Amino acid sequence: MPPDPSAREITPPAGPYQAVVSSAPTAAVPGAMSEKLYLVRGDKLVAVSRQMRVQPSVNDLVRELLAGPTASERDAGLTSALAGANVISGVHLASGAALVEIGSGLQGAGRNDEVLAFAQVVCTLANRPDVNGVAFTRDGHRIGIPRADGSLTQGPLAVADYASLIEDP
Repeated sequence: MPPDPSAREITPPAGPYQAVVSSAPTAAVPGAMSEKLYLVRGDKLVAVSRQMRVQPSVNDLVRELLAGPTASERDAGLTSALAGANVISGVHLASGAALVEIGSGLQGAGRNDEVLAFAQVVCTLANRPDVNGVAFTRDGHRIGIPRADGSLTQGPLAVADYASLIEDP
């Protein structure tokens, strides 16, 4: 068949192939979302993204943090200062503050990475839109927690309290 002497409009054929030529972007998988957790490299905190199928509760997020780095994160040199049993007993929200009940494995254990452990929890939870501060309790009573500068506070902590420990991206 000889070529047409000028351009002409054509109609695409009907069938399943029309979707292949669509210019619309591919939609994200429904329900998939990314949550930021803080792990440790050396003496710094490193933010990592974890894919979640649904919005996790504060307890789910802490469980994910306590599980430690994935194999690929470990290969990238990431660790956690939250290793061990009896580190965190539970978390609940009260008036926008995440109240973290700690166990005997976290505070007063003489660990030199204790500040990093608290910082991991604070920075991970404080990134949630429903959390405006993080406080720690033992047996239901607030306890003093070290900030990055070594000062203690019983008040709610924020990412800013540990900003000097966060590794630049």
